[in-house]
Amino acid sequence: MSIIIAGERSGVGKTTVTLTLLASLRRRDRLVQSFKVGPDYIDPMFHQHVTGRPCRNLDPVLTSETYVQQCFARHSQLTEYALVEGVMGLFDGISSLVISSLSSANDKGLMTNDKGQITDFASTAHIARLLDLPVVLVIDCSRLSGSVAAIAHGYQSIDPRIKIAGVVLNRVGSDRHLSLLKDALKPLQLPILGVLRRQDNITIPDRHLGLVPTAELPELNALIDRLADLGDTCFDWQNLLPLLKSQPLPPPPNLPHSPSSIRIAVARDRAFNFYYQDNLDLLQQLGAELVFWSPLEDAAIPKDVQGMYFGGGFPEVFAQQLAENTSVRDGVKTAILEGMPAIAECGGLMYLCEQIIDFEGKSWAMTGVLPTSAVMGARLTLGYRRAVALQDNLLVKAGTTVHGHEFHRSHLTLTPTKPLFETSRYDCDENMGCEGWGFPANVHASYVHLHWGESREIPEQFLKKCRTYTISL
Repeated sequence: MSIIIAGERSGVGKTTVTLTLLASLRRRDRLVQSFKVGPDYIDPMFHQHVTGRPCRNLDPVLTSETYVQQCFARHSQLTEYALVEGVMGLFDGISSLVISSLSSANDKGLMTNDKGQITDFASTAHIARLLDLPVVLVIDCSRLSGSVAAIAHGYQSIDPRIKIAGVVLNRVGSDRHLSLLKDALKPLQLPILGVLRRQDNITIPDRHLGLVPTAELPELNALIDRLADLGDTCFDWQNLLPLLKSQPLPPPPNLPHSPSSIRIAVARDRAFNFYYQDNLDLLQQLGAELVFWSPLEDAAIPKDVQGMYFGGGFPEVFAQQLAENTSVRDGVKTAILEGMPAIAECGGLMYLCEQIIDFEGKSWAMTGVLPTSAVMGARLTLGYRRAVALQDNLLVKAGTTVHGHEFHRSHLTLTPTKPLFETSRYDCDENMGCEGWGFPANVHASYVHLHWGESREIPEQFLKKCRTYTISL
């Protein structure tokens, strides 16, 4: 059946509860596939560190409802158990897709307002309905007792299409506190599937874009061990395990797989690690051999590659080390100026700039491919984007519309004269301006993160250009 771990709001401990479940399952030698609702990169890193399997993002904005269903069906059947971590609060989505009538929205399983506008698209509840999965609701009990019943009852009754399988009570202070919570919930006949006491020794550090990635946490394995210890005792496993067990689903269409014929250098280290696993899978299915390397640690770019892929990450945190690796910086610039196709998303874009100016105002030299600098600041740029290509470029043709996501605290000192995209907010027509560098023509450098799952033509176009570069060598 599988379950979705949802929160009554952000910050209630969804990720901690999810990792605790995963850690305890892995300690029991159970194979488990995890999923994450939304565009997040960092939570899936923690999932993968625990399970040993790539976590898959379920995001109908970046892909589609059909893709979400197919992705879940394909990967959940590969293991005995499956678990989905939600995003924000259970019903927190985006207002989008104005439709002609309220009834048509209800037929699609979406919550709407009196204008017929979808209000919970891409929410955890939306994914629960799409996949027909029960929800385990995590409630932060640190500042309430009897009121827990009102919260649980509200979430249980607001949408009868959502099945709340039970609750996990988080940050419970004492036995007396727990007794009050149980007494309040008893009339609802809602199973308590877990109780987590307040924990002082389980903390995952964060910084300006969320949790610190797994590669930067030397004590992470010890933390996971503590979570597994906690999970062994805090959950009602007798009732949870049947819910977690994967259920046979109609097999999704088989994806064709081409033999490997082209080598792509994928930067993956502490500075660059924001990749959707589905993007990497698509490149391999289309015939690419992925060569993972480190602009931080390696002395040169990999040999015999025909393209480069720089994902997002935290180049600003490692700007000094990136700057000091002059042989790699020079090698990247030379390869791109000689025509090697390169994708650079967000942090990758920053690396292709002339310099990064960090939060302290210090300037660090980068590759200098793009005649602009990335400046860190307090302002957070965040949200889904509808992006229309203004010109033919490395990935898409002029006029093509793609949906992506921005999440950064930097800005560029100079904007391109011929930008890649005109962007707007996904949930309204607010114009967000033009962005993205397609100069040189073999570069696609943008702040907009793209998931290629529903747009196979994007990696196809990229690899086509890489093969042209191979022929020209």
